[in-house]
Amino acid sequence: MSVKECTHHKDRKRKIARRLCAGLLILLFLILLTILLVWAILQPKKPRFILQDATIFNFNVSAPNIFSTSIQITIFARNPNDKVGVYYDKMKTYANYHNQQITYYTQIPSVYQGHKDVNIWSPFVFSNNVPISPLNGPDLKSDQQNGGVWLDFKVDGRVKWRVGTITTGHYHLHVTCTAYVPFGNRPGDGGIIVGNNAIKYQIARSCDVSV
Repeated sequence: MSVKECTHHKDRKRKIARRLCAGLLILLFLILLTILLVWAILQPKKPRFILQDATIFNFNVSAPNIFSTSIQITIFARNPNDKVGVYYDKMKTYANYHNQQITYYTQIPSVYQGHKDVNIWSPFVFSNNVPISPLNGPDLKSDQQNGGVWLDFKVDGRVKWRVGTITTGHYHLHVTCTAYVPFGNRPGDGGIIVGNNAIKYQIARSCDVSV
């Protein structure tokens, strides 16, 4: 093969490679454009969460400022979209007191939620001898005198939106459900004794949702 033929052969390969790259870029652009158009038209709404109830098995404070907790909560989650499904992934729940985490993480199973579908989870959040920050000590003392505390039950995880056969990337999900939790094992206002020394409180409180 002559030098001229060899050069011509290399130039032909380069042209084919450039055309393939250009074709792939155009295809990727069209796919992304389609996803953006579908997203803009449908405008998916974020899921709705409600803290339905909390069952207190153990919730006490021992000196100096130590929490021991065992609470089962019921969380209602609804997909409000007509044409968009939701994938929930790497979900975990826990409780906060004045922005301090006072329970361990509890995992919530991954699930796909169809159009207008509802899921209900009933995880336990618990801890044993968790120290409270000295900065929160005065507030805790005041709460003890009043007979209960306001807790934030948190749900963190990731969501993906599904439209037909198209699935988006992951988005971070942050849910905060605030509820008043009485101390001790005697029922407060609205509390019902269930099982052995457990007290169930109906809450039915909407949660703040951020995606």
